[in-house]
Amino acid sequence: MQMTTSLAQPVPLAPGLRVLCAPNPGPMTGPGTNTYVLGWRDIAVIDPGPDDPRHLAAILGAVGPQQRVTHILVTHAHRDHSALAPALSAHTGAPVLAFGDARAGRSAAVAGLDTPALGGGEGVDASFQPDRCLPDGSEIAGDDWRLAALWTPGHMGNHLCLRWDDAVFTGDLVMGWSSSLISPPDGDMAAFYRSCARLDACGARVLYPGHGDPVTGPAERIADLLAHRRGREAQIMAALADGPDGLTGLTQQVYGTLAPGLIAAAERNALAHLVDLVARGLVTAEPALTAAARFQRSDASRKKSL
Repeated sequence: MQMTTSLAQPVPLAPGLRVLCAPNPGPMTGPGTNTYVLGWRDIAVIDPGPDDPRHLAAILGAVGPQQRVTHILVTHAHRDHSALAPALSAHTGAPVLAFGDARAGRSAAVAGLDTPALGGGEGVDASFQPDRCLPDGSEIAGDDWRLAALWTPGHMGNHLCLRWDDAVFTGDLVMGWSSSLISPPDGDMAAFYRSCARLDACGARVLYPGHGDPVTGPAERIADLLAHRRGREAQIMAALADGPDGLTGLTQQVYGTLAPGLIAAAERNALAHLVDLVARGLVTAEPALTAAARFQRSDASRKKSL
């Protein structure tokens, strides 16, 4: 007898809002990618998820006979969020909306670091191209919902949050179960700090993240994430007090023993901090700013610590 896999069932979160969890659990995705289904008649699908026919069938099955998918929104162009968008669009006729393609929104400083020596590109949906771009501050609406686009780079240059009344869909910027991976050149630590501050200023009641459960204490969670990042920065600076070191050595000092599946992510986060510290003049990289550089505290930072 052939075994079949049951499809994910939509879970109600609020009037007019349901969530489907994609079947892609893992160290970087938690229980799986959240796909949000918003609306009573005109349906917005937020983050269709990975290119998996099981998840496509689950989304289509969640749309009732009196409903139609009118918008497909992508918070950012990582494959676990965006890869299913073309297939869902082909089945429904709905356009795909996002801030821009996979390279959109990068700061000039970070974009200039996009070299093979720096690495990066973890999980990027390089071919992603929306049918319509959503600039910062733009609004879209269905019969019974309205969303405002907030450009929030940091995790990725083209990252959007979407405000819905007193709630915000936050993609991978802020999650409750984990901190966000920031992997240069797609990730930008300085932009992450600014975007978290902007999200905090929204005063949202609840956050609906790309992975994991809703965040019901947004201000506290954002404060914790910022404190966590500042703490990592302080640990890196303290490690460099003993002299120059490379990325692998610094990661081992700062993060300690990690499961093998988390080491690469820890190195990318450490590199994001180092890129930011170099830009602020607190660290130097020799012979050049790459993942293979030797990092050390700058003369200015050593004097500041005296």
